Amino acid sequence: MSAVHGNTLKTSTKSALINGQSENPRPLLRIVNDDAADVKYLDGSDSLSNAGLNLLDRSVQIHPSDTVKRYSIGCNSFTAETIYAPAASKIYVRYRASAHLLVLYQEGVRRRGETSIRGLVASNLRAFSKKLTFVPAGLCFREWQETNTSIRITYLYLDPAKLDEFGDTAANYAPRLLFEDAVLWETAAKLRSAIESNQEKNKTYLEAIANVLAHELSGPKAASDQLSHANRGGLAGWQMRIVASYINEHLDQQVSLLALARLVRLSPHHFCRAFKLSFNASPHRYHVQRRVEQAKALLSNRRMSITEVGLSVGYPYPGSFSIAFRKITRANFAEISH
Repeated sequence: MSAVHGNTLKTSTKSALINGQSENPRPLLRIVNDDAADVKYLDGSDSLSNAGLNLLDRSVQIHPSDTVKRYSIGCNSFTAETIYAPAASKIYVRYRASAHLLVLYQEGVRRRGETSIRGLVASNLRAFSKKLTFVPAGLCFREWQETNTSIRITYLYLDPAKLDEFGDTAANYAPRLLFEDAVLWETAAKLRSAIESNQEKNKTYLEAIANVLAHELSGPKAASDQLSHANRGGLAGWQMRIVASYINEHLDQQVSLLALARLVRLSPHHFCRAFKLSFNASPHRYHVQRRVEQAKALLSNRRMSITEVGLSVGYPYPGSFSIAFRKITRANFAEISH
């Protein structure tokens, strides 16, 4: 794998892409800093296999694209992509596809920004070096940041069907946001290195690493992380699902603490304490965060005015909507909808 920095091009060998394998891989030349990336084989043809198209469709979307340098290579249903962004830059990242996404934040500090997975409380963590984020297939992942230092992030795209071959087909791959796990980090780094060094030639080694990764993402430790809040006095899993669902269904209404506590058969005082342990936010802040996440999704498609979006998430006055939005995102409407 090599990169031509002058023309912002990259060369990578795709021996097997996320949805299939190629017996006679051909090198790919891709213009990576173009909103509609041109992809051609180095032999001059412009025909791409379905697998190749699937790979591009499943990669993260980054805007503005000319801010970052992207390098990717894939084999045996796994793809590793590393991006570099300079200091004092602003980038937006979006992802929702049929492949699992494991994010390795290798280095960097952001001045401000937000990382979110639909259904989880968003994070504004600034120093994310050595942190991980896991996005199961089908979930929506969004991130924006103003970089304080240069950043380097690796995205590992994992074919769910391939992981199921190694582990339990009924495994529960739960989303996890900006967490630390030294063991998982080491395994993911080994998989990235195996992909980048074209370990396709040693298929047994590559699959052994993927096997370990599958179990670490869905095994007892991952499950214990999800249950840790309940073990410390937080809500039980069924209670978390009930209150989260209720809040999501009433984003355009005021939700009382008493109503939520009754849903899970707790006193308001006990419920408030347990909720904060489980969601890392008070019930009110979580409600506001979910409102703002819904508002961002509506603003991004630009089919509704800001006033209409505000009304749909429970803010009848533009002023109060703007204050709540900026408090959570630390950005204005124009910066989010770009």
